[in-house]
Amino acid sequence: MNRPPGAADEHTIHAHNEPVPPRRPVRAVGTAAAVTPRIADEFFYMAHDDQTGRPRLFDTALSSGLAAALLVELYYERRITFEHGKVDVLQRFPPKDWLQHLVLDQLIAQPQHTDTRTWLAFLATTAYEQVATRMWQVGLLQQTQVSRLWRQRTVYVPTDINTAAWSWARLSQQVRNYRQLDHFDIALAGLTLHTQLDTALLDGAPYSAHAHLRQLVNQSWLPLRDLLADLSSVIGAGVLSHRTS
Repeated sequence: MNRPPGAADEHTIHAHNEPVPPRRPVRAVGTAAAVTPRIADEFFYMAHDDQTGRPRLFDTALSSGLAAALLVELYYERRITFEHGKVDVLQRFPPKDWLQHLVLDQLIAQPQHTDTRTWLAFLATTAYEQVATRMWQVGLLQQTQVSRLWRQRTVYVPTDINTAAWSWARLSQQVRNYRQLDHFDIALAGLTLHTQLDTALLDGAPYSAHAHLRQLVNQSWLPLRDLLADLSSVIGAGVLSHRTS
């Protein structure tokens, strides 16, 4: 197998520049179709109904899944890796994407905290709004105000149903047809499996399709499997805490 994205390279670590705070969110002018897909954006699509924007996952699974997706993005950018439940920063040079930059800066600023589960829990507190904001900035989502019990809340609805449904349809079709996945879709498959979104994704599919999905994820590169195992633990702990509170 070729070296997976994010694998450690024997390069000199770049000196870290002072972080530049992201500007106030401004929606970009242009079409959503021109945006390069990112793991967290695609998982956000998959975790929501492509027409209404309603979540397909419970809160803990959704927020933790998005937090893990942001860490996967940094892994694919070769900035971090995962080993034995720890996050290891490989390169301090900031990514171009403002949200990836922000997450990397947080990891660097707290070197005493390396536990992956701790970072997943921390990032989960802001991951939803941050990913939604990034997608809104480039026109992938639009904000809608919904009233409920005399309160208003913001719901993010896809601006293009076909774009929003593509990742779901693509992954479902590939798994149901027992195909191999590229690096991008392996990450989506792992997030889908470990947030229990696979039950809906493969609804009506034979058991062999579910087994194929698990096999694909279980045979992925070790750092990704380590992250996904910690994601499952965080979600499980969150569910247990909710049930006993």
